[in-house]
Amino acid sequence: MILPRKRKKQKLRLDYQLIEQWIPAGAKVLDLGCGDGQLLEDLMRNKGVIGRGIDILDEEVMNCISRGVPAYHGDMMEGMSFYKDGYFDIVILSQTLQQTLDPPAVLREMLRVGQKAIVSFPNFAHWHVRLQLLFTGRMPRSRLLPYHWYNTPNVHLLTIRDWRVLCRREGYKIDDEIFLTPNYRRIRPILENWRAGIGIFQIRKA
Repeated sequence: MILPRKRKKQKLRLDYQLIEQWIPAGAKVLDLGCGDGQLLEDLMRNKGVIGRGIDILDEEVMNCISRGVPAYHGDMMEGMSFYKDGYFDIVILSQTLQQTLDPPAVLREMLRVGQKAIVSFPNFAHWHVRLQLLFTGRMPRSRLLPYHWYNTPNVHLLTIRDWRVLCRREGYKIDDEIFLTPNYRRIRPILENWRAGIGIFQIRKA
């Protein structure tokens, strides 16, 4: 008799725990670039949400299915096009915005199918990134941005200040925000464009 392979116990991620605090019990949630489905699995178990995921990688979609997380295999813009306006309570984009080809278009579609959106991304203005660029003259690498310039999936790197400018331009209201160091420790919103490695924001149409 062949026993099912045990899945490795996942390490708790602070950013996922903080996002979970923003999700109402029983909400309809769409997770874009959902990866292995850990966040949605946690939300479905702990908050009783109705969860859906979208990811472009075959392996990640299979991981979702093995967790019991419904996931669509394909492009996130294509996946969102199947849903009517306001279908979801919350749409999540966790540390993937910088990998999208057209970030403003993605955000507009998120806030078409969702009443609110939660977006997190690595902050390219973190002090360590700035110092690397200053002293080495080369594209910085870090725990959150580990790739070389020639193999990075990050095509639109941004800073917290850039994000706020975009939200104002597009007419989005930032309802809440959280800042973490690159080591996933929470910090107060003081000089966050310099100190934060990750920004997490809850937004809606103004």
